Amino acid sequence: MRITDLLDAKSIRLEGKVSGKQEAIDTMVELMTASGKIKDKEVYRKGVFAREAEGTTGIGEGIAIPHCKSDSVAKPGLSAMVVKDGVDFDSLDGAPVDLIFLIAAPNTKENVHLEVLSKLSVLLMDEGFTDGLRKAKTVDEFLKVIDDTESKKDAEEAAKQVQPAATGAVTAKLLAVTGCPTGIAHTFMAAENIEKKAKAMGCSIKVETRGAGGAKNVLTAEEIAEADAIIVAADTQVPMDRFNGKKVIITKVSDGINKAEALVAKAISGDVPVFKATGASSAEFTGGKESVGRKIYKNLMNGVSHMLPFVVGGGILIALAFLIDGFSVDLNALPEADRSSFGSITPLAALFMKIGGSAFAFMLPILAGFIAMSIADRPGLALGIVGGYIASQGKSGFLGALIAGFIAGYIIVLLKKVFSGLPARLDGVKPILLYPLFGILLTGLAMIKIVEPIVGVINTSLNNGLANMGNTSSILLGILLAGMMSVDMGGPVNKAAYVFGTASIAAGNYNIMAAVMVGGMVPPCAIALATILFKKKFTEDEKKAGPTNFILGLSFITEGAIPFAASDPLRVLPACIIGSALAGAISMAANCTLMAPHGGIFVFPVVGNVLMYLVALVAGTVAGAFMLGILKKTVEN
Repeated sequence: MRITDLLDAKSIRLEGKVSGKQEAIDTMVELMTASGKIKDKEVYRKGVFAREAEGTTGIGEGIAIPHCKSDSVAKPGLSAMVVKDGVDFDSLDGAPVDLIFLIAAPNTKENVHLEVLSKLSVLLMDEGFTDGLRKAKTVDEFLKVIDDTESKKDAEEAAKQVQPAATGAVTAKLLAVTGCPTGIAHTFMAAENIEKKAKAMGCSIKVETRGAGGAKNVLTAEEIAEADAIIVAADTQVPMDRFNGKKVIITKVSDGINKAEALVAKAISGDVPVFKATGASSAEFTGGKESVGRKIYKNLMNGVSHMLPFVVGGGILIALAFLIDGFSVDLNALPEADRSSFGSITPLAALFMKIGGSAFAFMLPILAGFIAMSIADRPGLALGIVGGYIASQGKSGFLGALIAGFIAGYIIVLLKKVFSGLPARLDGVKPILLYPLFGILLTGLAMIKIVEPIVGVINTSLNNGLANMGNTSSILLGILLAGMMSVDMGGPVNKAAYVFGTASIAAGNYNIMAAVMVGGMVPPCAIALATILFKKKFTEDEKKAGPTNFILGLSFITEGAIPFAASDPLRVLPACIIGSALAGAISMAANCTLMAPHGGIFVFPVVGNVLMYLVALVAGTVAGAFMLGILKKTVEN
């Protein structure tokens, strides 16, 4: 694939006239749409502006390369415009932009086109190439300049592969890493410029690029050990612990494009601070001080994203277990004592329940483990998993696992500082002995002695409060119990309400269990509906995972909502609690009853007043979904 394969003649304008940056981008989007490569123009347009909000794509020297990688792109493509009079594009050098390329990249696993786009980015660093584009009189001439220059560049690259390396004196051995959030243009332009300036100044150089196609030209441990200095020009995640003890310059990717010579000169001078690893799993630099809230969110999302497969896979298997028993067993004919085994009565259902339950057992340890790993790299993983396991086996549930992840991560950060004074020969002992030994001990003590007792007091208070409410208003009790099912999605508050419901079955109060179950069904169903109705409020991954929550919610698997609640608890939890409370109130008011302690929609045959029970479920789901739509911020913001 060549650059001209991505650039349709209909997407090129040589006499562009625009009054400002916004009009320029809007025009470029229209040109891109004209080539038929965009499925949803408005979504793509917003994606381009969202990327621009992260930092200008006006790279200087009169060039801008706005870009977006999105599901709204049908096929990879380019659009181009020459603005004869120039336009203010907030460029890094403050100069007007007169040559604009817009990139459209589909959000797919196939990344062949990314190499082509990276090649274009590199070519734009060549003044002869950009001058030829600016002077082109026709679209065909514009395309010919690109084709001829690309062919020449390919020939030069091929020649490099067969020519012996230069044997002249080397000023310094340098390494570099470049990366930008989208990983399309800036990554490779910075790499090209740093490499060019380093060679011009007599340095040997190797540049690792961390683009959308993954890390390329990855630095080896031997190369890092021999390097005199390392330049990290990146606005995205870069594994930094490997550079511990080396002289490292950390800066923005845009500096790699516009200040490459100054960066190389500083690296050669030796006046560079020695990098000390702090344990950040992906020690990152974003060109400015990152807010505490942003750091917490990113650590949370690392845990949530790794937990999600366990929730979805295990939850659907458990739902299938209920489905199999639902088709195989007549619940009305079962003795009341046997109904608690629903979902494990037939051999096949029991098998599915065992496998799904095993997946669920890993859910909270994985959540805590990868939160800790996000904070403290691999040494934090074991601590987090142990803390999450303690939470899952104790009283604190998923909220305790969240706390465990952060405790474990920062314990490793602390231990790294404590052990930093040990002799260098003990560096190999730290990650395999000192960190796990002291880290697991401290994490376990914190969970068992602090987190679990505090949550235990709360849990006991809730149980006592529920017991004292048994003879008060039934509707108020339904609101409270159903709402509690959404408070921590399988944690101590949820379990307190559930235990109260199951105990009520033994006492012959079947309406309480009905309110409890419908309250637990609402959160996943509300989230699934919200991801369909309010797409702008959720990330691409959340939108894809959202509909599976219908299956989990209808199966009374409240835990399906945990990934969404964990990523945005201050907005998701209140919305779900309101929806669940409404459903519980309607169920109680209609005197709906349930004699089975689990099963969701598969035990509806034994629900008393099933029509109103469905009304309660639908009303709670709709209310919860609309509350999510109101409370959650759009993803772009």
